[in-house]
Amino acid sequence: MPRGPKKHLKRLNAPRHWNLGKMGGVWAPKPSAGPHKQRECLPVSIILRERLKYALTGKECMQICMERCVKIDGKVRTDQNFPAGFMDVIELEKSGDRFRLLY
Repeated sequence: MPRGPKKHLKRLNAPRHWNLGKMGGVWAPKPSAGPHKQRECLPVSIILRERLKYALTGKECMQICMERCVKIDGKVRTDQNFPAGFMDVIELEKSGDRFRLLY
């Protein structure tokens, strides 16, 4: 019997607005508990990999986060599955880019 909340998320069960390909693998990053609901957010790894094309793999996303390069609403976030939501500002220190999430 499993105990506690599910820790995994299959790609087919991920929210449609993430626009993940059906054939791109089995798993999708499950958003951590945070300020936005699971169905109304985008994990940082999806933003870095799928939207901004800063990383090619999940491991590269983790390395970018662990180098403390990602700020969300002015706070450094090292969790690659941190849920970024509507009107959050995503700032990348090294490139000097700032984005506001409107999706």
